[in-house]
Amino acid sequence: MRRAPNFVLLRAFESAARLESFTLAARELHLTQSAISHQVRELEDYFGRPLFIRRNRRVELVAEGRRLLDSLSRVFDVIEAACDEVALAPRAQVLALHCAPSFAAKWLGPRLPEFMQAHADITIRLTSGAEPVDLTRMREIDVAIAYGPVQERAGVLSIALGRERIVPLCSPQLVDGTRPIRQQIRDLVLIDSQLSAITWPGWFARNGLTLPARPRPSFDRAALSISAAVDAMGVALESVRLAEREISRGELVELGRDVFFPIAEETHFVSCRVNEQHTEKVRLFREWLFKAAGVDVGRGNAPIP
Repeated sequence: MRRAPNFVLLRAFESAARLESFTLAARELHLTQSAISHQVRELEDYFGRPLFIRRNRRVELVAEGRRLLDSLSRVFDVIEAACDEVALAPRAQVLALHCAPSFAAKWLGPRLPEFMQAHADITIRLTSGAEPVDLTRMREIDVAIAYGPVQERAGVLSIALGRERIVPLCSPQLVDGTRPIRQQIRDLVLIDSQLSAITWPGWFARNGLTLPARPRPSFDRAALSISAAVDAMGVALESVRLAEREISRGELVELGRDVFFPIAEETHFVSCRVNEQHTEKVRLFREWLFKAAGVDVGRGNAPIP
């Protein structure tokens, strides 16, 4: 048994708190104002503390009531979404994706309308987080796209989404066309991406350069590092895949493409449960995703040249 008040009481509280009125809540729930007042009072007795301050024509939440409303609003949204999914047309399917935040914002998100247009009967439900998820435990997620190598688990299939070029990126206004690039990189502000496997110390060593001994601004998301570079804060060592829109718009340029040592790494990995890889919604999404990323899964998952 779950330790929680009666759902009817929580529903009355959520409606009254959201509308700031027992009268409006009664109208919304097709009850009397007296019934709403009684249910809220019963909930307050359960917690042993008031949740509202009663005014003449409205009610006002106390701090504890505000916290409860914030949490209940999220829970009710999830319940509503779950009910909507059950009510979908018979052929409709829900594809639950979990994705690394920067990949979701910078690459996947802009492309999802293309997939949704091609597969109108598949509804996307996307969540994001920096930590990889365990698909053997989180059965509500169909496909996960993680940053960095994923832990091998029995029953889970994980494939790299091709290689990504990791390069120095900066605003074109920072580039001095009169000076050698190898000199400029030593003088420009360097932006750290905290989660990146390719770091400035390693990059400088690989290119036979001495890393400048000065503080570096640091961000815990690639999207933030890319945005900082667009704002001319300095040079970000980031994925061309994630920065493709900024590069195409001329907001960022690759510094020293023909000068510095090229780096290409497998950085994002796509996972699904082995026994679900051929279900229609998972199969269609994976086929579309690999094609969009230029990965030929039929050739040993190698990136298309």
